[in-house]
Amino acid sequence: MLSISARRVLLAFALTLVAAPVLAQPQPQSGTPELRAGALPADIRIDGRLDESAWRQADVIQNLTMTEPREGAAPSMPTRVRVLADRKSIVIGIECLDPDPAGIVSFSKKRDPDLDNEDHVGFVLDTFLDGRSGYVFAVNPEGARFDGLISAGGERMNSNWDAIWEAATARTDEGWSVEFRIPVMSLAFKQGLTAWHFNVQRHVRRLQETDRWAGARRDWEITQTSRAGLLTNLPEFDLGVGLAVRPSLVGGGGVPELDASVEGDLEPSLDVTQRLGSNLLSSLTLNTDFAETEVDTRRTNLTRFPLFFPEKRTFFLEGADLFEFGLGLGNDVMPFFSRRVGLVSGREVPIIAGGKLNGRIGDGNVGALVARTHDVEGLVPDTTQAVFRVKENIWSESWIGAIATFGDPRGRDGAWTAGVEFTYATSKFRGDKNFLVGVWGLATDREDLGSDKQAWGAKLDYPNDRWDTAFIYKRIGKDFDPSLGFVPRRAIHSYSGGVNFAPRPNTWIRQMRYEFRPRLVTDLQGRWESYGVSLTPLNWRLESGDDVEVGITPAGERLVEPFEVSDGIVIAPGTYDWWRCEFQASTASKRQLSAEASWSTGGFYDGDLDQIELGARWSPSAFFTLELSAHEPRRPLAARLEPAAREAAVRLAVLTQD
Repeated sequence: MLSISARRVLLAFALTLVAAPVLAQPQPQSGTPELRAGALPADIRIDGRLDESAWRQADVIQNLTMTEPREGAAPSMPTRVRVLADRKSIVIGIECLDPDPAGIVSFSKKRDPDLDNEDHVGFVLDTFLDGRSGYVFAVNPEGARFDGLISAGGERMNSNWDAIWEAATARTDEGWSVEFRIPVMSLAFKQGLTAWHFNVQRHVRRLQETDRWAGARRDWEITQTSRAGLLTNLPEFDLGVGLAVRPSLVGGGGVPELDASVEGDLEPSLDVTQRLGSNLLSSLTLNTDFAETEVDTRRTNLTRFPLFFPEKRTFFLEGADLFEFGLGLGNDVMPFFSRRVGLVSGREVPIIAGGKLNGRIGDGNVGALVARTHDVEGLVPDTTQAVFRVKENIWSESWIGAIATFGDPRGRDGAWTAGVEFTYATSKFRGDKNFLVGVWGLATDREDLGSDKQAWGAKLDYPNDRWDTAFIYKRIGKDFDPSLGFVPRRAIHSYSGGVNFAPRPNTWIRQMRYEFRPRLVTDLQGRWESYGVSLTPLNWRLESGDDVEVGITPAGERLVEPFEVSDGIVIAPGTYDWWRCEFQASTASKRQLSAEASWSTGGFYDGDLDQIELGARWSPSAFFTLELSAHEPRRPLAARLEPAAREAAVRLAVLTQD
């Protein structure tokens, strides 16, 4: 059980959580705007210039509304939006007028960049009109494209998902413009709808200004499709046969030794997708080729627990939002983690065949995946793994759901996992505030597991601009080990959350943030194992775009067995308490030359750890970017760590237009 002092801390935190939202004042709610799609001519050119007659005849959004820095104000510069559609695709044309085109900030060229640091415009589509899911598409003035899947009512977005679409931009004396073409084959949608949820947002980096069409409030995100407008007058879309086939062949060879003959192999593979109507997609993969998959980012692990790496394989990313489960689980509990299929102990296990079905039926979401993997000598036998997921939308923004998995990547018998969830979500709490509460429960089994094979938890969340508060509880049994899931830490009670107060003083400081984020982990008998409190007494975002932050973190760990932090470096069992301080500063990325620096200092287990990170970027044009970054851990404990923990890099990127 928790000690009396721990209970008092949790009680005080809970009272703060409940009291904070009361201080927020509700705002009046606006109506839902609509935009009528025009007819798309067959000869339209996607060149970024809205000069065809169809654009002049189409209905237009004449302007957006500012959300930053002055909520509800008229934007500093006009933005005009038009939409054309035919049975095969949707084309969105956006004109971003700018009285000072030379001040436009844009330097990215690659796919899926972080566009927050430069000018860009984007939109969301909710093609099922359910207010909980959707797609994000965005482009900067240089034509760098970003796309993602929206899930959990806008709480999550998966940017690893990539669709087939095109965009072109053009610079003019009046600013810049962009044309998007989205083939309906790239989207899943509800048949028979003549209107979709639609929203547009523009970011002007040098002014740190954000303008939005519908739901132009700081408390609401562009990904909250329940607060979007409506795109009407959509035609009856035609998917054709809905079939896509992608064969591939990977080969290689070599001479293993002098005077030996050439040895080689050929590995054919096949990927097929078939639309089962507009709302369901079936996929088949044979002898799956993952040669195009992006390599995992190199990371140094100084914790006792395995690191989480996101899925990047195309076959598993399609419809990945439908397989997400629960509110507030994060990476602590994942009943289904697709990287368990075809990857064991960091080694690739060939997938002989795999099939997947995902989509939506009525108000329900369904997903199913089955894969057969090949045996690898000395590692795993051939096995079959499967996952099934259902989720039903209820009320205006809430849902209930269930998940089940079967099979084990290592071939162990009797493996299954099952769970249920309920999430109540609303963006109308006390008028116009976001509020969510979710509960979930999971059970698993396998021949080698004990009796404590359950996990459950809950989250209470009030995510808004001025007050952002949350409380999360998880209980994970000591034998809870889902074969197709990811659970880095078991046999614990976990308590976490935070209170974030972010006033806007309307001075040279754009916004201040004061954070209190406690975390406590105990064993199942209530004895503490880990704690940490993240305190932020200073976090200022300036009107200039510069940032400064100071953080203080008291933390502790109680080790019951030795912890090997690096090869040959072992921390003995015992109780460890330490304090760490962090100082960060960064200059605005709107400048051609920008920089950032951070210094973290303080204790770490039985030693001290100083970490210094420096970075600079020079972008004289969109075709040339020079980045310098350095990371250096120092002092007694860090000096014992493996050299991989120390790194300094200089990167020169010369980027050219496709």
